Amino acid sequence: MSIDMEQFRGVFFEESQEHLAEMEHLLMDLDPEAPDPEQLNSIFRAAHSIKGGSGIFGFDALTGLTHVMENLLDKARKGEMPMSVAIVDRLLSTTDILKSILASYSSNTEIDWASIEQGTQALEAILGAKTPAKGAGYALFDSPVKAPGPAYGLYEKTQQVKESEDFGFFEPIGKEEKDDGFGFFEPLPKTEKEEGFGFFEPPAKTEKEDGFGFFEPVAPAAATMQAPPAAAPPLPEEPKSPPKTADVKKAAPQAASPASVESTTIRVDTHKIDALVNLVGELVITQSMLNMIGSDDGGGSRDKLMTALNELERNTREIQEAVMSMRMLPISFVFNRFPRLVRDLSGKLGKQVELTIEGGNTEVDKGLIEKIVDPLTHLIRNSIDHGVEMPQKRVENGKPAQGNILLRAEQKGGSIIITVSDDGGGLNRERILAKAEEQGIAVPDYPTDQQVWQLIFAAGFSTAAAVTDVSGRGVGMDVVRRNIESLGGRIEIESSAGQGSSFVIRLPLTLAIVDGMSVAVGNQVYVVPLVNIIESIQPDESQIRSLGNDKLLWVREEYWPMLNLYQHMGLDGAQTDPAKGIVVLIESAKKRFGLLVDSLVGQQQVVIKSLEQHYKRIMGVAGATIMGDGSVALILDVESLASEVKVQKKEPQTS
Repeated sequence: MSIDMEQFRGVFFEESQEHLAEMEHLLMDLDPEAPDPEQLNSIFRAAHSIKGGSGIFGFDALTGLTHVMENLLDKARKGEMPMSVAIVDRLLSTTDILKSILASYSSNTEIDWASIEQGTQALEAILGAKTPAKGAGYALFDSPVKAPGPAYGLYEKTQQVKESEDFGFFEPIGKEEKDDGFGFFEPLPKTEKEEGFGFFEPPAKTEKEDGFGFFEPVAPAAATMQAPPAAAPPLPEEPKSPPKTADVKKAAPQAASPASVESTTIRVDTHKIDALVNLVGELVITQSMLNMIGSDDGGGSRDKLMTALNELERNTREIQEAVMSMRMLPISFVFNRFPRLVRDLSGKLGKQVELTIEGGNTEVDKGLIEKIVDPLTHLIRNSIDHGVEMPQKRVENGKPAQGNILLRAEQKGGSIIITVSDDGGGLNRERILAKAEEQGIAVPDYPTDQQVWQLIFAAGFSTAAAVTDVSGRGVGMDVVRRNIESLGGRIEIESSAGQGSSFVIRLPLTLAIVDGMSVAVGNQVYVVPLVNIIESIQPDESQIRSLGNDKLLWVREEYWPMLNLYQHMGLDGAQTDPAKGIVVLIESAKKRFGLLVDSLVGQQQVVIKSLEQHYKRIMGVAGATIMGDGSVALILDVESLASEVKVQKKEPQTS
């Protein structure tokens, strides 16, 4: 029987990503002084699963490196090798290399053979082996360029019995294990096992012996690789990504991102699928009811119709919620990558930092999951680099030597609140103001703390004394805010000198549906996201002040600049007098302002459709939606509208 293995590649990539994430998580939790045997077994099983799957698909770069890693883990779990921080660091570095290899196979980009060779040699150095383990069938590369030869040149020729039993690159195992098919295939009769495990075409005997039926036959001279160096290389001091040699092509950065491998799929709980199937069944019943009412000539049809329509409304709402829940993923998918970041960066900077995660089960839209990674990464790096002090300084200030960073998520209404806080030194008001003046950044007169904190989001702003590979170039915080605003969110800062800082991100629950307030301006209807609305008022004449040609609103003990929506959108026939219209008080990430409209139509959920994709980008518009009467309403982009609002500094006059 012949099976096209290509159809299983996607599953392999997904499962391997999960195995690597599990390995990294378990290694982070592992106590090198007293490692938990079950944790070591779990790490070993994850490596073994990747090796077995990669062997089936011929992903030799994965197979070779995971085999050596598996050898080390096997010795550790059997108590034959003591664990240490250095070994854990090396294993974590190896998972990074495996992620890069996996991404290269997934995106068909160049594999970095030099880093694989260096990673393999480092593991062999820990093992203390000068030659590959007996039966491993794995040899170090002659050179990164020569590595991908026939059968990728990775496997040594073994005896015929070993080819039929373990492909020549798995550890020799007992007969009873050998017949089980790596422990995750169904046991097969001997004839099938030797001819292709029951799902490969039985190859000719010469092919089976030379390449297992799916590798190119290896010539005798190429089958035996060059022996490893006489002495095992030392363990590199820096367990980061190994350097690349000049003769190895670099994979495209975007393609090599592990996130790109898993960006097109979602795993859905079967309970959610069952609920959706039941709801579709109810919708079919409701549709049958409406058909019967349509063909019924008897009395009482109106009451029956209203009952059926109410049922249809309920079905539609519940199906919408069920479908949206299928796009929702726990934010732990993002949070779980940061313990490694904190561990590596704090060690590099000589600081002691503990990361506390709360609310990892909070569910957010998959689109947000993918786009919030970079802003959070930068905020956490900043907290470690700029926020948390060196251990000695913390002790001198009466703090514990170990700093703490809190990463928390929670849902409030239709918003997701993500907080990144630290117990470091806090933001330095005087230093920020001095740096802003030095860089020519506009500063309000007598600025409040909140206004000063917002200066760090200016493009090019940085208070770092020197440029390092961690920070100092001033290209971070402005990008953080821009990315968050592109998601329809905003970021706020709270800081106290000597106590620490908190960065609070507010995001919509989903990018596909928004809770909004429909407003009328002239003969047009617009939707304002509820998350940005503070309140709506109809002001009286005493609350309206003038400053030149501009109108300001005095409310909540402060002046609010006003934006006339009819003027911004170029509409005729709209209300121009604020005292006769409605002013919607808006809060954006940049400022507060009043939005003048004719009237409020009502609150409702709307489905966002891309206007840029179907038409073109319009300033102040985030998208469009179709209303109940079939008309199109534009959804306002509050953040871009805020940039059009002038902030007045002079005292206005009463109208």
